[in-house]
Amino acid sequence: MGTRLGQLVERLGGQLMGDANLEVDGIAPLADASASHISFLSNSKLRAQALQSQAAALIVSAADQAFISAGFSGALIVTNNPYVYFARAAQYFESLTALVPQPGVHASAVVAEDAQVAASAHIGARVVIESGAVIGENAVIDAGCYIGREAVIGAETHLFANVTFHAQCVIGQRGIIHSGAVIGTDGFGFANEGGVYIKIPQTGRVVIGDDVDIGANTTIDRGALADTIIEDGVKLDNQIQIGHNCHIGAHTAMAGCVGVAGSAKIGKYCTFGGAAMVLGHLTIVDKVHVGSGSMVSRSILEPGQYTGFYPLAKNSEWEKSAVIVRNLSTMRDKIRALEKTIKTLTNQDEKTL
Repeated sequence: MGTRLGQLVERLGGQLMGDANLEVDGIAPLADASASHISFLSNSKLRAQALQSQAAALIVSAADQAFISAGFSGALIVTNNPYVYFARAAQYFESLTALVPQPGVHASAVVAEDAQVAASAHIGARVVIESGAVIGENAVIDAGCYIGREAVIGAETHLFANVTFHAQCVIGQRGIIHSGAVIGTDGFGFANEGGVYIKIPQTGRVVIGDDVDIGANTTIDRGALADTIIEDGVKLDNQIQIGHNCHIGAHTAMAGCVGVAGSAKIGKYCTFGGAAMVLGHLTIVDKVHVGSGSMVSRSILEPGQYTGFYPLAKNSEWEKSAVIVRNLSTMRDKIRALEKTIKTLTNQDEKTL
């Protein structure tokens, strides 16, 4: 299904330079785009590649527009943020061919009599919905999902196949939870008595806001007493662990395999690179950006970019550096002793003079 460039710009904005009646049927990377595609340039380092693209049109910034227009024969869509424009264009093209799940409850689903399921919701095969649960308008619950008692799934939220959403947990509107995610598991709470661990009941909930994305096989623990909170717009990648009683601020994003220990409080608009770790009971303020593989072992009270790992090196070089690091305390003591000796000798020379 084709779309005229003029129609696309009317829908998404931007300034069109070229034929408004030119039809395109999708979006593709610079190197793969054909005459039926649009593509985008979000990195000025790829200008040369953009000039070689076979795309019918390019999405570019005003800064790149003058350079590209001199050597590119296709149309241009000029916008402040080409990458965001690409994302919205991709959503639009996907919507043209997307299969919309039909409302209704599959015959193999098990739904408690007192559960509230909106007539417009889609409940897939082998779904289990427990007593008192609420499923909102146009929600989509795919095959094999489990919805615990008194859980709440907001309007237009989509749970992909085999999601587990435990009792009394809540997610707002337009959420996405990918396959294998588990929301509301028991937090890791135990008291130690003489070497024996005594389990602490985890009676809090997980409360998730609107427009939250949760990746495949990600786990979010319920609170021990109070709730675990995930605010609006948070984006969690695959295989992330969020411990009990954590609070994740609005529009924070975490890449795959991030781990956040219990009771950590993370601010708004933060980002965490893949495999970053946050210790428990720490506070991280708004607009903190933590690099991949970093270990956050103390609270961060100022916005900014933080990195906490040793740079990659050849193994032989790394081993030499490790030996130096291990001997730093000894080296410090020797330096202090040397400084003391120098000071003593200097004082003696001054007296002699």
